[in-house]
Amino acid sequence: MTQLLLDDGTRIEGKPFGALVSVSGEVVFNTAMTGYPESLTDPSYKGQILVLTYPLIGNYGVPGRAIQENLSKYFESDHIHISGLVISSYSAEYSHWNALENLSDWLLAHNVPGISGVDTRAIVKILREHGTMLGKIVQNKGEDVDFYDPNKENLVAQVSVKKKMIYPGNEFRIILVDCGVKNNIIRCLMATGATVIRVPWDYDFTQDDFDGVVVSNGPGDPQLCMETIRNLETAISIGKPIFGICLGNQLLAIAAGASTYKLKYGHRGYNQPVLLCGSEKTYITSQNHGYAVDESNLGKDWEPYFINLNDGTNEGIIHKTQPFFSTQFHPEASGGPTDTKFLFVDFMDMVKDHKLQNK
Repeated sequence: MTQLLLDDGTRIEGKPFGALVSVSGEVVFNTAMTGYPESLTDPSYKGQILVLTYPLIGNYGVPGRAIQENLSKYFESDHIHISGLVISSYSAEYSHWNALENLSDWLLAHNVPGISGVDTRAIVKILREHGTMLGKIVQNKGEDVDFYDPNKENLVAQVSVKKKMIYPGNEFRIILVDCGVKNNIIRCLMATGATVIRVPWDYDFTQDDFDGVVVSNGPGDPQLCMETIRNLETAISIGKPIFGICLGNQLLAIAAGASTYKLKYGHRGYNQPVLLCGSEKTYITSQNHGYAVDESNLGKDWEPYFINLNDGTNEGIIHKTQPFFSTQFHPEASGGPTDTKFLFVDFMDMVKDHKLQNK
């Protein structure tokens, strides 16, 4: 039997699937009912053992390795980023027109272990009461595996691209700071027609020719990305449009004078309600983050853009006069609701207006 061990002493036995290896990491949970191919390939899960609350997982399989030459169409990156997967009931048999392999074989191909046959909702209750914990999936009783805290490392440096990549488009040049970007952010930007210039997390883009900046999602503690924060401080002084997403919201907020803190158990799922500040408009959003912005020390020229209706935490910031804004949620969805996809259009409108005004 495979075991899930939490650092509070909780020990849970289950059945193994995927790779028969032992791993350690931060144990987090996701409340989504679908979308595990997208979640497992989201770089924001780097270093984490993911607990899925939906009881039946695997019944629609995954797009197989035979069609992975078109990764951007089916996944959020080119490989699985979670350290391990915890589910209630695993279905080895799948039924979906686009599936070519089962979940266990996909995990095995990426050397990622899974454990099933456990009460995932009981695990979530522990995490909600005590907060996110370190944990490990162990294949053999008595095996010595140390608890590992991924947030002590700069995970962004591990998942970011190593060199500049260009996706050709029209005359509008958008710098995409890759802190662990999801493929659908790239797709959404390309859908606007823009030329997307994807750069490493620590690349100084402020000397380049660009019309706007997008700062992506990513894993870990934002305070470990000081190079990105310094570049954003310079970008703010330049004045060209900036759009931050998830980790990008936190990094932009720090550059604007705010601070961040670790949430008790984070927001991970496709059903998080947010309110547009100063209105009665509510949107259902896709989220995956463990840190949040403390807006109490945000610069006087900034204000909250969205708030989370479940716990009142910050879900975005916006400058009062300049074309800078960010969201803690994922407007690109994938998987999840597309309620806020319009923000990519809003950003490109800012880019076009700014360029026209400064000709």
